[in-house]
Amino acid sequence: MPRKKPPRGLKPRPLSFDFDWTSWTSRSADIAALEPRLAARLLFDVCAIQDFEHAVLELKNDDCVWGPAHTSVGQEAIAAASAAACRLSDKWTGTHRAHHQYLAKALQYAVPATWDAATEALPEAGTDAIFRGLAEIMGLKAGHGGGRGGSMHLRWKEAGFLGSNAIVAGGVPLSVGVAYAEKFRQTGDVMVAFFGDGAINQGAFHEAANLAGAFDLPVIFFLENNDYAVATRIDDVTAVSDLALRAAAYGMPALSVNGSDIVALYHAMGKATELARSGQPVLIDAHCYRRYHHAGDIPGSNFKYRSSEEEDSWRAIEVVDAFPAALLEAGVLDQAAVDHIRGLSREAVQAAVEATTLPGKPRTIRAELIPDPATAPEGNRSDGSEFDGVVYKEREDFSVWAKLPYNDAIAAVTGRWLANHPEATVLGEEIANFGGGPYGATKALPAKYPDRIVNMPISEGGFVGLGLGMAMSGMPTVVEIMFPDFSFVAADQLFNQVAKCRHMYGNTTDLPLVVRTRIATGCGYGGQHSMNPAALYALFSGWRICAPADAFDYIGLFNAAMRSLDPVLILEHHALYTTRFEVPEDDLDYTIELGKARRLAEGDDVTLITYGILVGRCQALLERWQAAGIGVDLIDLRTIDYPSIDYDLIAESVKKTGTVVIAEEACRSQALGHNIGREITERCFDWLDGPICCLTSQDVPPSVSRWLEAAVMIQDDEIERMVIDVAKRQWK
Repeated sequence: MPRKKPPRGLKPRPLSFDFDWTSWTSRSADIAALEPRLAARLLFDVCAIQDFEHAVLELKNDDCVWGPAHTSVGQEAIAAASAAACRLSDKWTGTHRAHHQYLAKALQYAVPATWDAATEALPEAGTDAIFRGLAEIMGLKAGHGGGRGGSMHLRWKEAGFLGSNAIVAGGVPLSVGVAYAEKFRQTGDVMVAFFGDGAINQGAFHEAANLAGAFDLPVIFFLENNDYAVATRIDDVTAVSDLALRAAAYGMPALSVNGSDIVALYHAMGKATELARSGQPVLIDAHCYRRYHHAGDIPGSNFKYRSSEEEDSWRAIEVVDAFPAALLEAGVLDQAAVDHIRGLSREAVQAAVEATTLPGKPRTIRAELIPDPATAPEGNRSDGSEFDGVVYKEREDFSVWAKLPYNDAIAAVTGRWLANHPEATVLGEEIANFGGGPYGATKALPAKYPDRIVNMPISEGGFVGLGLGMAMSGMPTVVEIMFPDFSFVAADQLFNQVAKCRHMYGNTTDLPLVVRTRIATGCGYGGQHSMNPAALYALFSGWRICAPADAFDYIGLFNAAMRSLDPVLILEHHALYTTRFEVPEDDLDYTIELGKARRLAEGDDVTLITYGILVGRCQALLERWQAAGIGVDLIDLRTIDYPSIDYDLIAESVKKTGTVVIAEEACRSQALGHNIGREITERCFDWLDGPICCLTSQDVPPSVSRWLEAAVMIQDDEIERMVIDVAKRQWK
């Protein structure tokens, strides 16, 4: 329908907003003003990056690099200028195309700023940094990640390069978390998150940028805008032609600069770091160009999505040639210095090639650098040393008890950690409101710890990534996801990032991160708020998962989760929140061992395995089974990720009973039991009298209707009948 005219007398008033947006371009005078040592270092870095990238491409063609090689030929100036403008203690993250960023930060760390590239030999530490970066890209054990990360997951924590990321925009939220940690600790350091033009359209960028603006974080969002995703031009798929405008939405200034203008980049980054250190997040938009196709050494014009004329025009201004010419013209360096620098670069890269490969056509990898296949699983989880010296306790270790509601236990033990650990922080939606969140899980804590009970926007992907970055920085972090179903909104951060990054980065990062979430079945919340996410998280072996069935277990398992240097999911069932349980009087510090199940009842006829909300319901059925002459060995798993299942206790029980029933409230397709049952069958086959029986709720999403929801949920009489049938060896 045609738009109606405004009513007579209504006068729309134009609005405007302030947006600090500047363009940076260097002049010949700026080049002439460069201090010669700085100019020489900038030139060495750009030469080393390009020589390194061409070596990677040659090795890729010789089949010495496994997987894609996304090189940064044409984008060298960005990394070199940024390293020169940043402090050594500043942190960086990168994307799948991050060799240049890694190398610039690695050289900044390995080679002192006093080194004169124009006259001196490259220090051995610089040669080693190039070698180790190449080794990682080649998947060799000499790399910083032992070859596990390769080209797209580079990390050297000591150098301040915290990780590149193969998911477009995937590393941006965790970068904001690192910036949060820097601000919290008042270090004065900044976080630089490099990403490409494709990431500017990802929700992860927007959620992270909003958090950075909301909390005034010292972060620089550095956009390397090289015009193309793989073959799709950014202006074909983006609503605004100038990507710097995105900064306006988040209250950030934007600096636009040509990505080949290394002097302008250096000064723009200097300004950006100044702003970021003052608590002002910044966006830098550097328009640049990759010389080759998305991966490999073939020009993009061969694939017809761009022209050879376009490529030639950018090639003419590439920094590796334009910058030394400008330095010579300005008299900053002479030809001897330029030749010396280029010779150093070639020699250092060639030394790395020779250290990793044997000569020949093609070159071949040195066998002694190939990782031992037996080490492949190493680093998927912590080695558990964080629990050395911990004395685990169970109910029998206490004699004086008090009654406490489940949700009060959550708040009490959380408060204990906040009191004892000055960096412990809780993030979540509404958790600082209502005196302790909508369900009392942070009761009385917001007033006591206003800076560490932090309300988050409705932005699960953003604040899970924030928590990840904080945890990677060593801050014990608790993230509350209000409903488990919202995990899907944060799926990349939870499963591609949190679950994988320890192993992906070669066991070089701890993850003191706890995610709490509330299962709301039986509350009428319907299909999008009522899932049990245990099996979803269990698909990713980096996660540990706890399902405390009462307040005693909650306190002990929470303490274990907070000690753990692996990420831990804690499942809380809404039906337990107001139930009062016995807990030790005046003791919130005891720890229950992760992976340790408990036997709640002993019997000889059936092994009944369960967890969470069904534990109490199964206990209530014990009298009925006893009256029927059936002895049930009831086991509460407590820790339910697959690697942590207590198969020793289960095997001990199965040897006695010969039968197994696994009962869960989750719907069938989202349940753990079938995988657990398969494992039990493989371990205990000789002792089993028949098939393992798995009971779940029906395989449909719960309805909002009180009656329909109840109809699909697992019922006590189903559990009762199944146990009786199995005890009588009557399988159906």
